[in-house]
Amino acid sequence: MEFNHISVLLNETIEALHINPNGTYIDGTAGGGGHSSEIAKRLTDGRLLAIDRDNDAIKAASERLKPYDIAKVVKGNFSDVKSIAAAEGIEGADGILLDIGVSSHQLDTPERGFSFHNDAYLDMRMGDTGPTAADLVNTLSAEELAKIFFEYGEEKFSRKIAREIVKYRETKKIERTLELAEIISNSVPAASKRDGHPARRCFQALRIEVNGELDALEKALNDAFDVLNVGGILAVITFHSLEDRMVKRSFAARCKGCTCPPEFPVCVCGKTPEGKLVLRNPVTASEEELKINPRSRSAKLRAIQKIR
Repeated sequence: MEFNHISVLLNETIEALHINPNGTYIDGTAGGGGHSSEIAKRLTDGRLLAIDRDNDAIKAASERLKPYDIAKVVKGNFSDVKSIAAAEGIEGADGILLDIGVSSHQLDTPERGFSFHNDAYLDMRMGDTGPTAADLVNTLSAEELAKIFFEYGEEKFSRKIAREIVKYRETKKIERTLELAEIISNSVPAASKRDGHPARRCFQALRIEVNGELDALEKALNDAFDVLNVGGILAVITFHSLEDRMVKRSFAARCKGCTCPPEFPVCVCGKTPEGKLVLRNPVTASEEELKINPRSRSAKLRAIQKIR
């Protein structure tokens, strides 16, 4: 299957990065190479390192970046950006991009097990190692499953759904996407189904847990900022509120500086801001982009510049 992935907020992201033709850039989530190729074509004596853990993405990005001698694609998790950069001899980057979440290709490839619209093995791994979603739903307790559904999917019927999953697996192992989707659908009131497929939030939650997405994002935000040169820019595209809140808080902490209690007459901590926001407010998709790619509706772009 051809790697089909539409780069979200493409022009806005490239503009936010303020590409220096002689700079060093890292795309921590290469995907199909859309953002990477736009960065590469703006470089002359610069350098681009593109990272992804998905074998299909590695193949697609490598093919797309083949015309650019200054670009290299490596396999890895964006949360390891600091060690990967060091291994590639990069001491500092002028720009780093993180495009968080599942790709269109992963969603549209049934056998990857991300979608509740197609019948497939319940996998959901972005890479090729670690436990699958099937492993989780068949081994975790009702309490553990409910916690995942509530915290990562904001599912208000999390406890009921988790109990029904545990009850179902007493007689049969849960292995298929449509099988799990039906269990979820049968666990919630009919009225709750008016806002979309009832399995959407639970599938999102399982995907986040399977891939350790929020832990990876937290580590990546810290390590990517460390890798930046002074003046370098970190741009992050998120697709749901949990990710966006994490990025917003991380950037705000970098820009804050002094952490003394407000009642102190003068600063005694001596802390000064490490960064400044490139975008005062998050950038969202235009009406034109939404017509081409409805999945961009939830996307938000934030960017910060390292100032010390």
